[in-house]
Formats: sequence, structure tokens, C-alpha cells
Amino acid sequence: MTRTFKVVLAPASVLLLINCSYGQVKPVPKKVTHSGAVSSIARGKMVYTNICLACHMADGGGVPTLNPPLIKTTYVLGDKPTLIKIVLNGFKEDVEINGQTFSNNMTPHSDLKDRQIADVLTYVRKSFGNQASVITAAEVKKVRASNITNKK
Repeated sequence: MTRTFKVVLAPASVLLLINCSYGQVKPVPKKVTHSGAVSSIARGKMVYTNICLACHMADGGGVPTLNPPLIKTTYVLGDKPTLIKIVLNGFKEDVEINGQTFSNNMTPHSDLKDRQIADVLTYVRKSFGNQASVITAAEVKKVRASNITNKK
């Protein structure tokens, strides 16, 4: 019985090897890597969805008279340190954008890590029709450090 098994197994193995070698070889997919900005935007979208979306809406349009839009405004597209400070310190002033006044206070988000703030602000500055430069964690760290110094 052992001999029969070896004889039957050997031809089956040869057939299997021959069939495999003539089949199409599928290429091993390469790991897709994204540039820093693409990864930052993806991470920022998650932060935005969890923290910002409730007030600024999925489309970044905000809520009339309450929460300002994030679409092509000078706050979003302008000075990076000012925008970073808004996230760190919140915003308690009425603001006029495109002739409409928004008066809801924004709570501070200084509990977020520098990377999270950089990512969410990069997401906002690259989404909703905005085309502004990225914000880095190093920029947030610098503003946070000067922000603490200025509060003392």
C-alpha cells in the first residue's frame, strides 16, 4: 500500500507543479505609500469628523448665524499661527464672513496633540474648495509654546 501511495502521489505532484508553472503569476501588490500631505489629510479628516463636523458640517458650510463656514475664508486660508491659535484657545468673538455675522463660541481644543491639530487644519485648508498650504506639527508646537508663554 505504501508503494501505491508513493506512485500515485508522485505523478499528482508533478502535474500540480506543471499546472502552477504554466498559470499566470499574479504580481505581489506593493504597499501604497502616500505623500506626507495625503496622509495628513486622511488623518485630519478623521479628526474633523469626530470633533469639528457637528458645528462646521460635513461640507464645511457651517450653520448660519452660529458657526462660520470653513470655505475660502481668510481665517482658513490666511495666517497659519492665527488659525492654530483659534483651535488651541477657542474663539469667543462675533465674526463677520461674507456679510453674515456668526456668534457661537468655539471651545478650545488644546487637548489635541500637535499632529492632530496640524492634520485637521491641513484637511480643512485642502478641502471644501480650499487650496492652502499644509500646516505641520512643528508649526503647531511653536505656536503652542508661544501661546503658553503669552498667557503667563
